[in-house]
Amino acid sequence: MLENIQVIGGQLDQTEINAYIDHIQKQYPGQELASLNIEVDDDYVNLTYSFVSVPFERIRRITGYLVGTTNRWNNAKRAEERDRVKHQVSL
Repeated sequence: MLENIQVIGGQLDQTEINAYIDHIQKQYPGQELASLNIEVDDDYVNLTYSFVSVPFERIRRITGYLVGTTNRWNNAKRAEERDRVKHQVSL
């Protein structure tokens, strides 16, 4: 359960807080909430939330292949990458 929840400007019961969490999770399936601020303004609420960062792997095009890392390449492919001509970009 999400622990970083703040209710500002009023009070809400846990059932209503859970309903807001469910609403956000239905809008963004697969995302994990990191924090949630619920600002109560009379009959309205403003939701401010953030998600847990998703790690990603950089993908490069090397010698005609899209790769993240070269750690699974055999010796011949590593030599091909090592011997390739790297062009400089002048500004």
